Amino acid sequence: MTIGFTSRAAASSCALCTAGLLALAPAAATAGTGAEPGPPPGTGPRAGAPPASLLYRSGTHVRPRAGAPEVPELSAKSWLVADAGTGTVLAAHDAHRALPPASTLKTLFALTVLPVLPAGVRHRVSERELKGIGAGSSLVGVAEDRTYRVSDLWNGVFLSSGNDAVHVLAALSGGWRATAERMQAKARALGARDTRVKSPDGYDARGQVSSAFDLAVFGRAGLRNPEFARYCSRVEARFPGRDGGSYGIRNTNRLLTGADGVERYRGLVGVKNGYTSDAGHTLVAAARRDGRTLVVTVMHPRSGGAHAVYEEARSLLDWGFEAAGRVDPVGSLDALRTRPLAGQPAEPAAAPAARGARDRPGRAVPWTIAGAALLGGAGVALYMRLRWGPVPTD
Repeated sequence: MTIGFTSRAAASSCALCTAGLLALAPAAATAGTGAEPGPPPGTGPRAGAPPASLLYRSGTHVRPRAGAPEVPELSAKSWLVADAGTGTVLAAHDAHRALPPASTLKTLFALTVLPVLPAGVRHRVSERELKGIGAGSSLVGVAEDRTYRVSDLWNGVFLSSGNDAVHVLAALSGGWRATAERMQAKARALGARDTRVKSPDGYDARGQVSSAFDLAVFGRAGLRNPEFARYCSRVEARFPGRDGGSYGIRNTNRLLTGADGVERYRGLVGVKNGYTSDAGHTLVAAARRDGRTLVVTVMHPRSGGAHAVYEEARSLLDWGFEAAGRVDPVGSLDALRTRPLAGQPAEPAAAPAARGARDRPGRAVPWTIAGAALLGGAGVALYMRLRWGPVPTD
């Protein structure tokens, strides 16, 4: 029996060779009546997966067994809670509703770009790379003519949601437009069919949308990437300053840090928060308890103020852990994928140091440089344009 509610509720080795050119190798019966919309043509569910079509219906969906807790009533336009290990969706509200994602889209950016930019590579930022940043963007403080490690820039992306850091990393990985195209292809490969990428940093752009379903897919996939999991769970880091020193930055995900009167959620392992005037407040959050990891998405709460996104995510996580074994799936995050997602969700990170051991200058970088002392942005961009004709599918 089902219940429906209305809308209320690389690192493979690389080499640089041949006359100064870079040659790098990334060595519930549900609410509503009438015909039910289904997934896009040609994207049916994998054999054995719960039907994705249930999540295309409007309203709230859950399949409780005897003794299951009640799903919380939330103000968000769209939300979803799923088991990150199995991909089963425990409950959802308007899961495929297309909405602006704000900086939660940076999860897809990281999934796309992290594998091709080793953390230890240094890069001197040019003025050109900082052009085009949207007015009112969140910034970490990247300065032109300053040299940064790629790991510094990722700290800026995950902790400060810095659009300036995204612009530099996108320039290093082939350019703004090429990065958006690869992000779009990555979303399709992961079975995220609602997402339209126009601005890789999540800044409001005409036609740019995602969904609670897609963002949960990205968060779940990210937790299987050790670098992604490490960055998204990091509370504090040091960021290089303009004067050669450094300053502290702190994660803006208040459910992770416990800042501004928001109680820290026990067992939280990330992932990413966001806000724009079009999107409102958005959040992808994951937590682990008793060997089980849940991922939730909350998009645009309509009441409760700026911190409502965290409290509604908290309610979903609490419900999901309590409902373990007491509800049947209403869908699957794997439903539109063509092959299973590899790896396992990350363990909760211990209190991280300001700079992780793998970020330090002495760590082995999976690129070797022969014939040049520095790896410049132009060289990487050239390589990426050559390398990413076909876009990676996983």
